[in-house]
Amino acid sequence: MTRKIFATIALLLCFTVCLAFAIDFTGKWQGNITMADGNVLPVTYNFKVDGAKLTGTAESPNGSTTIDNGKVDGNNFTFSVNVNGTDYNQKGKAYPDSCALDIDLGGQNVHFIVTKSK
Repeated sequence: MTRKIFATIALLLCFTVCLAFAIDFTGKWQGNITMADGNVLPVTYNFKVDGAKLTGTAESPNGSTTIDNGKVDGNNFTFSVNVNGTDYNQKGKAYPDSCALDIDLGGQNVHFIVTKSK
């Protein structure tokens, strides 16, 4: 019986420590997407996190659009943006000072980094 209690307490402590390391990446993040043809597209994300829901906006020289279908799972997140009628799915991982993202550009995966703005 004591082993079960000890194991339960140990699991709860591990879970609590993991939650303490979860990163709240609400805020403004900026970076550049380097396209396959070499063109560089500056982007800005304004993320808003509410529990497991991710919302906000994505901005580029082409304009601003809302973040749709956003989900957060620990430090990992997914969302899509609609540009001129086309959905672009994105997934990423948040770190304290940056986010690594992958965007699906019509079957071509592009990896890029955004950093938190002050």
